[in-house]
Amino acid sequence: MKLSTEKLIADVADVLYLDPAEVDYDLNLRDQGMDSVRLMELVERWRSAGVERIDFITLAEDSRLGHWIELVEGLQGSGDAAP
Repeated sequence: MKLSTEKLIADVADVLYLDPAEVDYDLNLRDQGMDSVRLMELVERWRSAGVERIDFITLAEDSRLGHWIELVEGLQGSGDAAP
């Protein structure tokens, strides 16, 4: 199963208590309310969804939604999705 971009955005919006349309792709998610606890929740969700190599440090280094979408797509494109 592959994590869709729509699901990734919905997950981010969910932990920030926002509507998906309210999440800014280019603004640092920390400025939108993201903290380490919420970030770890996303890591666990996405690992469960098959993105096994996703990790806290990689997401925390660049906390823009647009970057996270590219990162997850790259990890899944490299055969990291669950069979």
